[in-house]
Amino acid sequence: MIRKIKLCGAVLITLMLISLMLFTSGCSQKAPENETKKVENETKKIENESKDITKEADKVPREIVNVVEKSDRNIMETLADKNFTILVDLINVAGLEKTLAEGGPYTVFAPTDKAFAELPEGTVPALRNNTQELKKVLTYHVSDKLLMEKDIVNLTSIQTLEGENLPVNETVEGIQVGGANITKADILTDNGVIHQIDKVLIPPK
Repeated sequence: MIRKIKLCGAVLITLMLISLMLFTSGCSQKAPENETKKVENETKKIENESKDITKEADKVPREIVNVVEKSDRNIMETLADKNFTILVDLINVAGLEKTLAEGGPYTVFAPTDKAFAELPEGTVPALRNNTQELKKVLTYHVSDKLLMEKDIVNLTSIQTLEGENLPVNETVEGIQVGGANITKADILTDNGVIHQIDKVLIPPK
């Protein structure tokens, strides 16, 4: 009788151990399955977010996407940081500072102080005293189209705010506008671009 009880006990213990092993094995199989499903869900979520970002990027205008350099200063602020003190002074005298600070986009061909110094003696004071003529000279240096150097090289002339066209030529020294050499191109601002030139442009009479 005692042997039967011991045998039954051994059988029960064995069955319990087998059941425990099967339960543990089942849990260990489910865990990787759950982890796999979790990874798959996260992957799908990332793919969907990526598609949404791509759709939003498609809505952005090409001219903004292609910008490689951005400035947070306008034309007047940028000119003030360069060697254009005489030009800035004359723009203020002519009352064009607000236009060049807030309007645009503009392309400005900016003569340096050295270029103004090479004008005949008395030219700059005469321009200061003749606002109408001064505005004509200054607007002859400005286009209401955004023209980078790569755009200018493909042109033969540029329409200015003054009304006359600036002839464009390519020489061994580089690009010329109105007979002036562009000595530094593509100075970007938030409302246009500035090209430094070595000569003051005088509109034809």
